[in-house]
Amino acid sequence: MVKHIILWKLKDELSETEKEKAKQGIKEGLEGLLGQVPGLVDIHVNIHGRLASSNADVMLDSTLESPEALRAYASHPAHVAVADSKVRPYTSVRTCLDYEE
Repeated sequence: MVKHIILWKLKDELSETEKEKAKQGIKEGLEGLLGQVPGLVDIHVNIHGRLASSNADVMLDSTLESPEALRAYASHPAHVAVADSKVRPYTSVRTCLDYEE
């Protein structure tokens, strides 16, 4: 199994209302990929409970079957569509950690 963890910082110029809407869109879009992308075993987007000590706004925690499944996920049309419409327009910083369990 491969863990694919992403942390995003939302763009500073977004209002609090825009940030909340963006976070919800990211969550719905990415979690909606379960069952659409082969090899995607589990996916969860955390948008609530952020403590003041955090320096990221959104966390993706996903599990894929293999490194090959991770590569296929990255280029899958459904994932690309979500990334292009729900994630990239609203985020300024992306940090990624991928590892095998």
